[in-house]
Amino acid sequence: MKTIGNLEETVLLLIMVIEEEAYGFTVSQAYEQHTGNKISISAIHTVLSRLESKGYIDSDMKGATKERGGRRKRIFTPTAAGKEIIAEIKASRQQLWSQIPGLS
Repeated sequence: MKTIGNLEETVLLLIMVIEEEAYGFTVSQAYEQHTGNKISISAIHTVLSRLESKGYIDSDMKGATKERGGRRKRIFTPTAAGKEIIAEIKASRQQLWSQIPGLS
């Protein structure tokens, strides 16, 4: 199994839950809303690139829009491998949580 860092995990989860198209800006907004912390667009793009190179997300270029000054945007979607690693992380954490005395 390939490894995934905490920031990569959070970004992958955000891509999975974003209802509109997940691209750099929407992921950074969701990150700030979820964590209460700001993250630069360049940091988000670095994480997105790592996730894509590991095979956990795919990307597709969408058409240019007037709102974006004629620029195209890269839309990210989780792959089967991305969904699988998130399921593995969830199961592993749930197993650990279940072992803590006094927590149900």
